[in-house]
Amino acid sequence: MTETTQTQAKLTSHETELWNEDLAPSSLATRTWEWPHIAALWVGMVVCVPTYMVAAGLVAEGMAWWQAVLTVLIGNMIVLLPMLAMGHAGAKHGIPFPVLLRAAFGTQGAKIPAIARGLVACGWFGINTWIGGSAIYVILNAVTGDFFTGTPIPLLGIDIAQTLCFLLFWALHVFFISKGTESIRWLESLAAPFLLLMGLALLTWAYVKAGGFGAMLSTPSAFGPGGAKEGQFWSVFFPGLTAMVGFWATMALNIPDFTRFAKSQRDQILGQAIGLPLPMALFAFIGVAVTSATVVIFGEAIWDPVQLAGRMGGLGVIVALFALALATLTTNLAANVVAPAYGFSNLNPGKISFRMGGYITAGIGIAIFPWKLLETAGGYLFTWLIGYSALLGPIAGILLVDYFLIRKTDLHVDDLYNAKGAYSYSNGWNLAALGALIIGILPNLPGFLHAAGAASEVAPIFDTLYGYAWFIGLLLAGGVYYLWMRLTGHINTN
Repeated sequence: MTETTQTQAKLTSHETELWNEDLAPSSLATRTWEWPHIAALWVGMVVCVPTYMVAAGLVAEGMAWWQAVLTVLIGNMIVLLPMLAMGHAGAKHGIPFPVLLRAAFGTQGAKIPAIARGLVACGWFGINTWIGGSAIYVILNAVTGDFFTGTPIPLLGIDIAQTLCFLLFWALHVFFISKGTESIRWLESLAAPFLLLMGLALLTWAYVKAGGFGAMLSTPSAFGPGGAKEGQFWSVFFPGLTAMVGFWATMALNIPDFTRFAKSQRDQILGQAIGLPLPMALFAFIGVAVTSATVVIFGEAIWDPVQLAGRMGGLGVIVALFALALATLTTNLAANVVAPAYGFSNLNPGKISFRMGGYITAGIGIAIFPWKLLETAGGYLFTWLIGYSALLGPIAGILLVDYFLIRKTDLHVDDLYNAKGAYSYSNGWNLAALGALIIGILPNLPGFLHAAGAASEVAPIFDTLYGYAWFIGLLLAGGVYYLWMRLTGHINTN
């Protein structure tokens, strides 16, 4: 009998406030994900509207197309390292992210970072659900000649067709939530080849319409001699690199939610290495190239793929928007449902299952009225959410130090579900982890608030620090946590 099977046998013999079947270590029977499944998971998440548009900001700041794509690639190669490291814990011990948090933060303290990770995903869930519903709405009107365009409903601010399209796309998420994580694996594996094919088809369309890559990618870097921002490349590169790392910073935390189902460490490592950096760079390139082509084709740059699909005409509108809706669904399920579902379940395992946690996430997705958020907040909302993700770097630093330097990758798995076990600390709270988390966040907080528009002015040093927020938070919190644990005698807990 394996350690995981023994742990399950102990836990299923009685109920505790820290256990349910979804949070329990995965059994050998459920470890069915091979490297192609994990690679497909990443392709399904990478192919989405934000990735398509991710290089836009870098080009707007002055980079040439190749500089922007290279920055995206380097950023994702960097974030791949903690992704693989955190994925190790899931593959070795079969535990989800909220349970792994208990080793560092305590059986009760783990609820804070778990729900912090979950809440930002809820915001993204609502926004992406609205984007997917909007794609369906555009398809209907493209086919019927704007037949479904109507008068906005009072209070909601959208018409009946928009409301029904949003709810339809929302219901698709609820269906897969009801079927559990295995259905998500099935969808991601099925959708990944199609989504890659659609991306390449879009690039081919732009190539033909614009008359080749020369016309598509002719915009020079503004950092070159005589450019508007001559010599300023590095001042944009490092903050841009941090933003690229922050793009998947949240997934770097809860990747054990998926690697716990991997057949082996080789599968999770190979799957992530193949599925993340190169597809991310490829899709960023498609976004830059196609958008550059729209200047030639339509006389203006169209960054929003929904608007672009609406301008393509004919069957292309339907195919493009169907692919967009599918891409949004696969990204949303994996990146913005699984984490909060486990996070809510961890709050009260006896009453909230993974499915119930997913339903709560879906409910919040409606309750926040995402179309109103986008209408009133616009770019500030995305700045806030991406910045919030970057501020989760300290959690990653604490977990990496705890798992690799303090635990040496060994965990007493049964104690992770025991309120009086090795990870109970002080009534379930580890002050070292909580203190390190606060210290890791504080230097980046002023710059974060300034970027989000919540503070009108801060000292320039804080804006500079925020340019490296993820790195500073990770290193500072990890270092403080290690020293604190050593001083309090917890280094040799295991």
